This record gives sequence, C-alpha cells and structure tokens, in this order.
Amino acid sequence: MLFIIGLVIVFGSVVGGYLGGGGHLAVLFQPFELVIILGAGLGSFIIANPLPVVLGTLRSVGPLLKGATLKKQSYIELLSMLFAVFKLARMKGDLALESHIDSPRESPLFAVYPGFLRNHHAVDFTCDNLRIFTLGGGNPHELDAIMDVELEAMHEERHAITAAMTTVGDAMPALGIVAAVLGVIHTMGSIAEPPEVLGHLIGAALVGTFSGILLAYGMISPVAKALETTFAADAAYLACIKTGLIAHLQGYAPQISVEFARKTISGGLKPTFQEVDAALQAVQLP
Repeated sequence: MLFIIGLVIVFGSVVGGYLGGGGHLAVLFQPFELVIILGAGLGSFIIANPLPVVLGTLRSVGPLLKGATLKKQSYIELLSMLFAVFKLARMKGDLALESHIDSPRESPLFAVYPGFLRNHHAVDFTCDNLRIFTLGGGNPHELDAIMDVELEAMHEERHAITAAMTTVGDAMPALGIVAAVLGVIHTMGSIAEPPEVLGHLIGAALVGTFSGILLAYGMISPVAKALETTFAADAAYLACIKTGLIAHLQGYAPQISVEFARKTISGGLKPTFQEVDAALQAVQLP
C-alpha cells in the first residue's frame, strides 16, 4: 500500500507542479519515447541477467505491492510455533516431529500458525533443518555453519534481483538521452518548418530525457530499495528461526530456546518477554 501511495505522490507532484506552472499535459504524452526507453531497458535487463533472476524479479512484484507483512504479531506467532515444536521434541523426542515436517501444511502442529505457513521460505527452512535433527545430525556448530551458508546463498540470490533492478534504474537517464537524440534527429528532418512546429518537435524530444530521469529516480531505483528492505525483513525472520533451532539442539529448555530467538528481533517488531510468555502459556500441542 505504501508503495502505491509513494508512486502517486511522486508522479502527482511532478505532473501537478508542471500543470501549476502553466504546462500542457498533452506535450508530456509521448508514447514512442516510452517505447524506446522502457523497451531498451527491458531488453538490457534480459541480456544482463540469467533466467532465475528475471523470473525472481517478476515474482517479487506481488510482495512489493502488498508491502510489509511482518509485524510484531508475526514474531509472536513464530516464537509460539518454535515453542510448540521444541516442547513436542522434548516430550517425545525429535522423531515425533517427522510426520509434521514431512507434510507441514497438513500437520495439526503447524495448522494453528497460518502466518508461518504462508511464508514458504520459512516453512522449507524450518522443516529442512528439523529433518536433520530427526536423522541424528546433532552437532550444533556444524549445523550453525550450514544454516549460515544456506542463508547466505538466499541473500546472494535476492541481492542479484535488487542489483539487477538498480542497474536498470541507473541506465534509465542514458536511455532517456537516446530517446531525446532520436527525437532531435527527427526534428532535424523538419528544419524548414515554422518555429511553432519546431518548438513542438524539440519539446517532444526533451520529454525523453525527462522520462528517463523520472523513471530512474522516481520509480525504478526506489522499487529496488523497497525490495532490498523486504528481503532484509525476510532474512531477519529466518535468522530468528535459526537461533531458536540451534539453541534447541544445544539442549536448552524450550522457553530458553525461544528467548534466545526473541533476542535476535530488532526494532518495533520485537515483542516483550511478557508478551511472549503470555503467548507461550496458550500453546497447545496436538
């Protein structure tokens, strides 16, 4: 929602200021300039990036439009889920988790945590690492290192998406100049026309430079930054899970493992100890 509001403010301010100064909106409507700029930008994006990055960028549009989905309640739910998992493993052994992690979306253990289940990265990360527990992989230091490698690989994959978008944003002003130069070339073919005709053609050509700069700094670069922020929030969510899992593997009591995980949460998303304790009191095992 904030993404849409921001775009409205950017384009509304630019167009509103232009009209307020006596400009004519029809002059800014140069569709073929946009075809040159956006088409060249899209083509260069496809040339420069492998298919997974291109597809990953397309899949990122949905989360970007939705805005931030992680709230304090999301972390309270996550910590409650971890507590339930650790408590069940403590009571019945890690093997008791096997049926739940094999089919997490049909599991009565996870069913009461819908926010967690909607985050498929978090579900896969949690269940894959819990599966190592059930298979007897019990060295906390080795698993800590493996999880770090997994999180770093995910970070690199997402960084490639934001870096690709940033590169396209950086190229937009130059592509705007390309469109403007082509407009000037077209204008030179009409050099014998009266001044009012030449003025219209030159103005249309300059719209290319304007459009490239506006798209770069008013849209594409901010979108890349917004995606970076969204990906960082997801990474912090997974880091919280990792801390809890490692603490559990080291033999800490479920509530202590959850407290270790809570300590990794930053900013206004971090629930208090009392809030988490009250939530844990309500946890019921299937």
